[in-house]
Amino acid sequence: MAKASVERKAAAAKKAGDVKGGKKIVATNRKARHNYSILDVYEAGVVLVGTEVKSLRDGQASLADAFATVDDGEIWLRGPHIMSGYHHNPEATAQVIDADGWFQTGDLGRLDDDGYLHITGRKKEIIVTAGGKNVAPQPLENALKTDGFIAQAMVIGDRRNFISALIVPQPDVLQPWAEEQGLGGDLGELCANPAVYAHYKAIVDSKMASFSRYERVRAFTLVPEEFSQEAGELTPTLKLKRRVLLAKYAEIIDRMYG
Repeated sequence: MAKASVERKAAAAKKAGDVKGGKKIVATNRKARHNYSILDVYEAGVVLVGTEVKSLRDGQASLADAFATVDDGEIWLRGPHIMSGYHHNPEATAQVIDADGWFQTGDLGRLDDDGYLHITGRKKEIIVTAGGKNVAPQPLENALKTDGFIAQAMVIGDRRNFISALIVPQPDVLQPWAEEQGLGGDLGELCANPAVYAHYKAIVDSKMASFSRYERVRAFTLVPEEFSQEAGELTPTLKLKRRVLLAKYAEIIDRMYG
């Protein structure tokens, strides 16, 4: 599509955004990019013509050729197709759009060397450790879940000295492995078995190797009960309800830091 055509469409989208304040398309993914894996689920794609993106870390802006590549920063957007404000609501507008017209998305992300935008998490979910380090939990959780032995994971560490996790084993994988190892018991008993814990520790250490030291999961607890919508632990889109899980497993979590 010609650049002029894109700009005309962007201008029309901006006009609509002035009234409705809806979400805008700012990136598209191409099938030829690569073979997808679980770690690619937050790849939004190539940023569209006319869209400026910058990523913030620790409150400092970094901008180079309209694109920033600072990892784990909030994504800010600006362009002719980004809304200029909420209709008749200047207070709400001021909360998300600064004086220079940058829309603060609340998403965390980065741009790779090919210009692809990756979403790494939500700003409101950022963990701030006792040492003041900012840690995005979703990349850690996604990395853990790439192993077949792990069904679900929730990373913990806000105002704590290190990062920990609650890990739900994949029973269809764990139980056959346990039988091969001569380990008996139901899923709850397996989660408490030292041999099973040692197996999962090797998995966790391997999956954390690519992260910075302060980001790595240093302690974890295996929990046999799957996080579910029925128990109020997942949203309708299957996102973790972190506060609910933190409250439910508070005693277990405290023991990891005891």
